[in-house]
Parts: sequence; C-alpha cells; structure tokens
Amino acid sequence: MNANEAVTNQEKNRAALLSVLAIIFLTLLKASVAIFTGSLGLLAEAAHSLMDLIAAGVTFFAVRISGRPADSSHTYGHGKFENLSALVEVVLLLFACAGIVYEAIQRLFFKTVPVQASPWSFLVMGIAVVVNIILARQLRQVAKKHDSQALEAEGLDFLNDVWSSSVVILSLVLVMAAEKFTIPWLAKADSIAGVVVAALIANSVLRLGRRAAGELLDEVPENLQDEIGQAASLPGVEEVRQVRVRRSGSQYFADLTLAVSRSASSEHAHQITDQVDKAVQSLLPGANVLVHIEPVQVEDEELTEALHALGERFGLGVHHIQVTEVKGRQILTVHLDIEEGLQLEEAHAKASAFEKAVSEAFPTFEAVWTHLEPVQRQTNSPIDAAFTHDKRIEKLILELPRVMGVPCEIHEITLLKEKDRLNISFHCMLHGDISIQDAHELSERMEAALCAQISNLDAVMIHMEPME
Repeated sequence: MNANEAVTNQEKNRAALLSVLAIIFLTLLKASVAIFTGSLGLLAEAAHSLMDLIAAGVTFFAVRISGRPADSSHTYGHGKFENLSALVEVVLLLFACAGIVYEAIQRLFFKTVPVQASPWSFLVMGIAVVVNIILARQLRQVAKKHDSQALEAEGLDFLNDVWSSSVVILSLVLVMAAEKFTIPWLAKADSIAGVVVAALIANSVLRLGRRAAGELLDEVPENLQDEIGQAASLPGVEEVRQVRVRRSGSQYFADLTLAVSRSASSEHAHQITDQVDKAVQSLLPGANVLVHIEPVQVEDEELTEALHALGERFGLGVHHIQVTEVKGRQILTVHLDIEEGLQLEEAHAKASAFEKAVSEAFPTFEAVWTHLEPVQRQTNSPIDAAFTHDKRIEKLILELPRVMGVPCEIHEITLLKEKDRLNISFHCMLHGDISIQDAHELSERMEAALCAQISNLDAVMIHMEPME
C-alpha cells in the first residue's frame, strides 16, 4: 500500500467513525424524548437513527476492509465490500420504514396514542437537524474525494434525516395547534409525519440500493464502453473488438481486445498498448487497464510483410521471396530458416502449415514452394582475439576506391586476429544519393577483392555511411 492509499484509508476511516459516534448520540437523545412524549414521528426518527447506527457500524468495518490491497483470494481488491455495506444499509432502512408505516396505520385507524409536543421535542429535533447537516456535508465531501459508495450512502442517510426531522418538527407544530384550537384531526399529523418520513427514506435508499446492486453485478455507466472504444481507436489499431469494464470500490478495471496488423513489430504493438492505456486513463483516472493484442491481416498488407508475419507464427525465418508466372499461373517460392536440430518430420510439418496458411491468405498463388534451410543457434560466447596491424593489408583497403572506380572514403580500419585467421572492419563513406542496392553490391565487390588477395581472411565487415 502506497502513501496516498494510506492517507485515503485514514480519512475514510475517520469519517466513518465520526458518523458512528454522532448516531449513538442522536439515537439515545431521540429515543428518550420519544418515550417521554409518545410521538410516533420522534419514535420513527429514533428507529431511523437506530438503523443508522447498525448501518454505520457496517459501513465503518466495510471501509476498513475495502482499503486492504488485493490478495490471492480477492485479486481485484476488496472494494466491493463497500457496495455490500450499502446494500445491508438499504435492507435495514427498508425494514425500519415498514415498521414505521405499520405503526402509523395502527394509530390512524385502529388505536389512539396521545402525543405531547413538549419544548424538549423541538430542542432534540433542532439539535438533530444541525448535527445531520454538518455530518452530511462532511461525509459527502470525503465520499466525493475518494469515490466511496459506502460513505456516500452514509451522507445521503444524514441528508434524509434533515428532511425527515423537518417533517417531524412540522407534525409537532400541528399537534400543538390541535391541542390549542381543539382540532382533533390535526393530532393525526404525527402519524402522517411518520409515513412521510418512511416514504422519504424508502425513496432514497431504493435509488442507492439499485446502484449498489448494479455495481455488485458489474454494471457500468451507460455509454462508457463506447467512450472507451472511441478513446482506444488510435492509429495502428485496426479494430476495437471487445471492451469490458468492472468496478471494485473506487477503482475501475478495463479489459480491451484490439486488432493490430500482424506485420507490426512487437515493439510497435507495445507502444500501441501504452497509448491505449493512457487514453483509457484519461477517461477513468487510476483505472487498471489490460490490453490484449490480436494480430490480423490488413487490406493493404504487402506480400513480404504478410509472409514474414506468417513465418513468425510458425517460428520460421523467411527470405528469398520470389513470384514466378508461368502461362498465367503464379508460383510462390520462399526459403525458410528452421532451427538446426529438428527432425525432418517436425520441420516438414512446420513448412506444410506455413504453405497452407499462405495459400489461404493469397489464393491467387496456384502453388507455394518452400526450401528449408537449417539455422544454427547463435551464442554470445566471447572469442579470444587480438588487435593487429599490417601495412600491406591496410594499403589494400585504402586503395579499394581506386580499384573499384567509385568515389568513396575509407576510415576506421580495424584488424582482429584470431589464431591464424583475420577479421577486417572498416567504414566506407559514399554520396548520400546512392541506392542501398548499389551500396550493397559495392560492399560485396570490396569483400571479394580482399578475399582474393588475403589468404587467411575470415570475415569482412564494411559499414556504409553517407558523406557529410
């Protein structure tokens, strides 16, 4: 857990603990005055606060658990404990609403319970309103800052308490008016207030419950998949094939499957995944993004690129590609490099699979012929050698431009001797407008000329570069 996560969890835990302490105070205060006055509105508020206390306790422990890092049992972290906490609070509050409505119906139609609107009732409800406003504001700020659904549920609950307390205060005013002006039906205002409080609570918690259940079922905001797909449609991405998003607590997880040209190098494909990751992060800051690349054939893919891509699929090197046309028939000839040490049967199976894939990709070829060549494994074992100087050989190298009849400059001549064998390396500067084909042919001619005059020559490395 990094420092930012530790600070986040500390702030969330502090807010959750503060809500627990505040609810204990309000519950005891409301219950004592409700029993003293017999007010159903106050009793409803006390029951509401009692349910809040249970829910706040659940929230407190859920916030602590949700802050734990991912482990082998919860690979996406523990964030969904907050969603589960919100659902528990919804269920508890709905039970409280049902109990309040039941008691209100009893008092409205089947029994009479005297209600005393004492000054203590107004004092308690006034304190409750002030405390609830302060806590609702603080919890919603922390919930918004850290995207905590459990704390958001708590803040919403305290905000509902403000409205429900206001309804109870109004009902107590009407009860006092009923006593003073002898209007019996106004005394029912307390029971009606209980029903209104229950309706306000139920309306809010059902919306919260819908959201919490949706996130537990990996429901995501509408159009979010389309927005991520559009953000991922960057240059080099042929198609966004799949976008999956889920949320655990405040963190999003996004899985994308992208189609990329099969001729793209692994480095280019990695660059594409980095760019897509950043694009998704711009929509969902802090999201955990996983990008899967699927190689595909593109419409404007050249034959050489396609054959090299197919060769990589089967672990084959491809070179000497040639297309021959005989009486309207096209025949493709390809040399394949196969790792030395394979049995003929296994090597032939790879070549046959390659030929089949080429025929399916390019049905215009009537035949695909392959020539197998073993390629030795290269090792990085160092070779013992020593620098040497030979004026005769160096002179031969410096005279190559005159012998070849080509204006060029030779420098950085290096001679390496390994036992009785000689390796030569030098740089050759040519005009920049010469073609790479002509430069390659010149290097081959120079190499042949040196081999003809140096009997123990093992290898020649010529580095062609443009003149400054």
